[in-house]
Amino acid sequence: MRRITLVLVALAYTSSALAQSRPFTPSMTCNQARGIVFSRGAVVLGTGTYTYDRYVRDRSFCEINETIQPGFVPTRDTPQCPVGYLCRDADYFFND
Repeated sequence: MRRITLVLVALAYTSSALAQSRPFTPSMTCNQARGIVFSRGAVVLGTGTYTYDRYVRDRSFCEINETIQPGFVPTRDTPQCPVGYLCRDADYFFND
């Protein structure tokens, strides 16, 4: 029984350490959100309670078959802050 308890405690500790919170843009200024994207190159930003997306500095952070699209997020001081780009499947833009 003691062994099971130790395993459960270890699993709980490990899973909480792996879960990282993502930066939440509505609580930041536009410059702060933009700075995070440009300093890290690629980052997942929380844009609302249940919404998030991955924003990149440039196309080098996308897959070979992806292109970039301007990305905007809500921030404390700007409703549509241009923080960088979103990677999108290149075929998406050419489908009829």
